[in-house]
Amino acid sequence: MRKIAVLAFVIFFAFLFLSAYEMRDFGAPPSDMDDYIISNAQNETGANNAVTSVVFDYRGFDTLGEATILFTAIAGIMVVFRKRDKNE
Repeated sequence: MRKIAVLAFVIFFAFLFLSAYEMRDFGAPPSDMDDYIISNAQNETGANNAVTSVVFDYRGFDTLGEATILFTAIAGIMVVFRKRDKNE
């Protein structure tokens, strides 16, 4: 069992280091995706703001999932820390 845990640990940190190595430098020139969104966001989505078009149109389901997770976390915290009557 310990060998599996060590192997999982090594694979996880190898993945982290490889991901960090492959990241673009901060402030690097825009990528093809950035150019595409800047050029086509208003025509494809009808939004005047490119950020709004990305958040609500291109990544709408992702934003919905994030909002659902945040709502669920807040509801869980409210359930855990609610005040209970002494009769309960």
